Parts: sequence; structure tokens; C-alpha cells
Amino acid sequence: MRARLIYNPTSGHETMNSNVGDILNIIEEAGYEASAYRTTPKKNSAKDEARRVAKEGFDLVVAAGGDGTINEVVNGIADLDKRPEVAIIPAGTTNDYARALKIPRDDVVEAAKVILKGQKLPVDIGQAGKRYFINIAGGGSMTELTYEVPSAYKSILGYLAYLVKGAEMLPRISPIDMHIEYDDGIFDGKATMFLIGLTNSIGGMEQIAPNSVIGDGTFSLIIVKETNLRDLVHLIALVLNGGRHVYNPKVIYTKTKKISVKANDENRVMVNLDGEYGGDAPMEFTNLHNHLNIYANVDSIPLKAIDSSTLSEKDAGEKIIEEEKNLDKEKDTK
Repeated sequence: MRARLIYNPTSGHETMNSNVGDILNIIEEAGYEASAYRTTPKKNSAKDEARRVAKEGFDLVVAAGGDGTINEVVNGIADLDKRPEVAIIPAGTTNDYARALKIPRDDVVEAAKVILKGQKLPVDIGQAGKRYFINIAGGGSMTELTYEVPSAYKSILGYLAYLVKGAEMLPRISPIDMHIEYDDGIFDGKATMFLIGLTNSIGGMEQIAPNSVIGDGTFSLIIVKETNLRDLVHLIALVLNGGRHVYNPKVIYTKTKKISVKANDENRVMVNLDGEYGGDAPMEFTNLHNHLNIYANVDSIPLKAIDSSTLSEKDAGEKIIEEEKNLDKEKDTK
């Protein structure tokens, strides 16, 4: 079996450069013949390499970098009939997808060791027009802060850079008149933003889509209706307080397999895919069910956050027993 490590040397604090050798050794210990590719500033560097090795019949692609690098790798293989399995080594700023899969985010070597556990999940990805996303799509004024945070700030300040820029943008956020259709309804009017999630981890927080289930064939759709600065601050507080924003009348929260978005009148709706600009609406979003097989730290993911039908009977049974033990421990400590 052959594996290709595709890594971004500039992600995070450039931690990958000094750890490539150790990571390749871990991949080989897992039974693969391993090699590495260092991405370049050339557009679509990671995407093109992932596509090349997939067509050559490689069994595994290991994407090492931030959410943007992972998105590129996914876009390189998503439309192929035969797709390699995927592993993720987070080395970026927010690392939302790694957070959802419970992959270590502060040590790239420890993250690589998840491959040694041999635990994989079939996961959904989203198709947005001719492009793909693996964790989050969105649009509206709030989502545009991603484009305004300079790369240098991301490297130095990490997630704090987004918080600083977000606070700076709040006073000038204005709702956009848009038309959104989904499985169970239609929204037509002004919205501050919409989010389409495949996991519960969005923007470094795990409460924005509290009942998201990995691999269940649906998106979590969140539409924030027209809001002022005071409303937004209140909603953010509700997110941090156990995800209670989903019950607020300013929020539509639902599960859906398909979504279409377009701007009303002459408005522009920029679409964000996994943190990067992905084009303008009109755009259709489709859930591609169980499209990729990804290494994950399955032991650590709550059973309610995984479509249990994707687990073997053995793994599902072990997770149920483990979670019952944890509940018993919590009761004993109270």
C-alpha cells in the first residue's frame, strides 16, 4: 500500500518542516510505503498533487496543514470514481475538522499516530457548484471576516486573529437580502449570515451546530436573520452558553440534504468554503453521503456525534460500554 504525505510548510508556526521524517516513519509503521510532497505557493499545489497520486492508485493521502490545505486535497480527489482514504494532520489556525474528529491539534506527530489506531469513518462532504467542502460553507457579512485576516496575523496570533478582526467588523455588519431554499422550507428576506455545517465544529466552537452528526447524510443549516449589533452579541453569548442560540427567534436551525442560495435584487452574496472564498451565489449545495473514508480518533468522539450505522457492531458496542462507564464515573463524582 502506498501513502503520500502532502504538507504545507508555512501552516501554523511551520511545525511540519522539522517533523516530516517522524511522520513518514509513523505512516510506514501503519503498513504503508510513504513519501512526501511539500506544497508550493503555486495555485492548487495541494489539490493537483492529491489528484495526481489518486490517479496513480495511491491508497492513502495524508493532508497536513490548515483547513485550506485539507480543502484543497479533498477538491483534488472528490470527483474521482476511485478515491484514496484520507488522514489529517492539523497544522493551521482553527483546525475545525480535526477538532470534530478528535485529532490532536497541538502536536503534529501525535496527530499522525491516529493512523496507527486504524480507526476510520465514512464521512459526508458538501458539493457547492463545481467545488467541494468538508466542514463548513457560509455566506453573509459575518463570514467575510475570514478573507480580511492577513496570513501573517493568522500565523502569529492564531484563532485570536479571528476574534480581533470579528470584533472590529461587528459595527459595520449589514444584513443581505437573499433567498434560501432547503428541504423543509424557504427563507426569503434579509439575513446576517447563513452557515452550512458537516460537523459541530465551526470557527473554533463546538456549540454552533449542537446536534450535528458526522456521516448522517445531512447538513446542519443555520440562518441568522436580520440582526443589529446588540442581537449579535446576545447570540454569541447563547452559543457559548451551551448552544442555546438555536432556540432564538432570530435563528433558523434545521437539518437538510440540499440547499440553494441566491441574492435578491442587486445584492452580492460571497460564499465561503472551509474558510476560503468559493465564488458568489447563486449556488446549490448538495450533501455527498459517506463520500470519503477518513482516519479519526473514533474512541474519543461522542457516540451521539457519529452515525452509528457507519460503525462495525464491535466498535459501536465498545463505544456504548465506554460511554456508560463515563456516565457512571460522573454520577460517582457528584
